[in-house]
Amino acid sequence: MSNTKNTQESQDSQGSRNSPNTSKTNDNQSAKSRPSPMEVLRQARGQLAELTGMEAESVSSFEQTEEGWALEVEVLELERVPDTMSLMASYQVELDAEGQLTGYRRVRRYERGRSDARRPGGR
Repeated sequence: MSNTKNTQESQDSQGSRNSPNTSKTNDNQSAKSRPSPMEVLRQARGQLAELTGMEAESVSSFEQTEEGWALEVEVLELERVPDTMSLMASYQVELDAEGQLTGYRRVRRYERGRSDARRPGGR
């Protein structure tokens, strides 16, 4: 009987010694399950298109944040002839760490053929 108890105690102590390794393994698995930046870009474009009905033409800004990801996506809102008169829009898109869209808003609307006006101070 004492051997059984010692074996159980031995297994318990080994389990506690292995738990940091197990937690490291879980951390590595969760890091591997996170999407790559390119996967995040694809997911963001697809999700925004599904919600707005407008296809993203380009991503002009992309960064990782504490909450997940933040992007600025350029979208064709109204096609006109000539193409330089088409209305474009910039959408700020926020995603969680897994790449799921958590919010978006239009931050700017402009004609395709017009460049941004220069602001004082070079901005």
